[in-house]
Amino acid sequence: MRTGRVIVSVLFVVAALVTGCSSDEEAGPAIQGPWHGDIEVPGQPISIGVTFAENDSATIDIPVQGVRAAPLKDVRTEPDRVEFTIPDVPGDPGFRGKLDGEQITGDWVQSGQTTPLVLRRGQIENLTRPQDPKPPYPYRSEDVTYRNGDITIAGTLTEPEGTGPFPAMLLITGSGPQDRNEDLMGHRPFLLLADTFTRAGYAVLRTDDRGVGGTSGKLDDATYADLAGDAAAGVAFLRERPEIDPAKVGLFGHSEGGYLAPLVAARPDSNVAFAVLMAGPSVVGADVLIEQNKVILAAAGEPQDKIDEQVDYLTQWSALLRSGDIDGAKAFAQQHNDSLPPEERASQEAIDSFNTPYMTSFLTYDPKPALEALRIPVLAFFGDKDQQVLVSQNEAPMRANLAGDPDATVYTFPGLNHLMQPTETGKPSEYATIETTIDPAVLTYVTDWLTQHIPPR
Repeated sequence: MRTGRVIVSVLFVVAALVTGCSSDEEAGPAIQGPWHGDIEVPGQPISIGVTFAENDSATIDIPVQGVRAAPLKDVRTEPDRVEFTIPDVPGDPGFRGKLDGEQITGDWVQSGQTTPLVLRRGQIENLTRPQDPKPPYPYRSEDVTYRNGDITIAGTLTEPEGTGPFPAMLLITGSGPQDRNEDLMGHRPFLLLADTFTRAGYAVLRTDDRGVGGTSGKLDDATYADLAGDAAAGVAFLRERPEIDPAKVGLFGHSEGGYLAPLVAARPDSNVAFAVLMAGPSVVGADVLIEQNKVILAAAGEPQDKIDEQVDYLTQWSALLRSGDIDGAKAFAQQHNDSLPPEERASQEAIDSFNTPYMTSFLTYDPKPALEALRIPVLAFFGDKDQQVLVSQNEAPMRANLAGDPDATVYTFPGLNHLMQPTETGKPSEYATIETTIDPAVLTYVTDWLTQHIPPR
C-alpha cells in the first residue's frame, strides 16, 4: 500500500528510472569515478552513489530504493558546474553543484524544492541484505513472456530440478509500479519468496507490473478488472506448462496483491487451487487508506488537529473518486495542494498520479464478496506492528469473511511490520534500515502450510 500524506508529501527520489543518456560535456579527470552522499530528507536521509564515466555519461545508485546503475542525463562535469538529472521521473530530480576540494557541494532539486547534498569520493556502501539469494541456485530459472489481450507480461519462472509435474504459484505484488522482485527500500521480497518456495518443491512465477520492466501498458490506466485479468493470464500460462500440475496452481498476494488474489480465485472458471495472502486487506480500500494515514501520522508526531485535517481531506477526496468523478477529485486535490505552504506542496505529477482509474479501483474495492466466495485452502497472515494494513482493522473481518471456507487459516505474527520484518515500531520509514527482508519464522510457517495443504511432488 502507498504510504505517507496523499497529495502532500514530495518524494525526493523515485525507483522507477528509465534509461537516459548523455550531455555535451566531457567528464574531466577530476570528476571521473564514484562519489556518494546523503540527501537530507527530514527524518530519513537517502544515500546515493553517482559514478561519472569517461564516455560522457554517469549512473546513479539508490540502494534504499533498489536503484542500481541507472543512467543519468544532462551530465556536466566542469569543476565549477557539476550537474545531472534523472530521466522520466516526476519532478525532474537532479543535482546542481561544483567541485570544492575533495568533495562536490550543491543541492538536490526536485519539484522546485532544494535540499543540500555533499558528494564525497568513493563507492556508496551497499545495504546489507543477508537473505538475498545468491547463485548457484539448486533449481532452474527462465525469463518468460505471455499476453493478456494487448498487454505483454514479462516475468521469471523458477522450477525445481526434475521432471515434475510440480505445484506452482503466481506472486502478485503490492500497490504501485513494482518489478518482479517487488524491489523496495533495498529489499527484494519476491526474489526471496521465489527462492524459498522453489527450494521447497514449487514452481514460482513472479512478474513485472504494467509499465515496469518488460511488461507493457500503464498501471495508472488499469482497473482491478484489468489487473485481475493479468493474474488470471499468469495462472493460465502456468497451467499450460507440461512440467506443472494444472490442478495445483495457486496465488500468493502481498498487500494489494491480497486484494487481487481472492478476486481472481473467486472466479468460477479460475481453477485456482490455493491462495496465500500476506498483509492483505479485508475491508474497503478507502477505509484502509484513512486508517493507515491516522496511524502513520500519529507515529510521526503530528498533532491531532493536523491528523484530523488530513483525514477530512482524504474522506472528501476519496468520496469523489469512489463516485467516479476523477476530474472532480483532481480539482479538489489541486485546490487542497494550492492551499498548503509552498514547502509542503506536491508536484503536479504527484497529483495526477493519485487521481487515476487505478487509484479509483483501490479506493472503491470491497474484498468481502470475493473472500466469502472462496472454498479453497487459504492462508491469510498479518504482522501485528503493520502500520499500513492494520491488524486492528483487518484481522477480524478477514476471519469473518473466510468463515465459510472449510480450509482457511488466519494468523498474526507478533513483532512484524507490513513487509514481515522484525520491528519495534512498524514505521514504514524503518523498512530500509532493517537488514532482514522477511522474518525466517514467516518463511518457515508459510512453507509448512504449503507442504501440508499442497504437497510438493
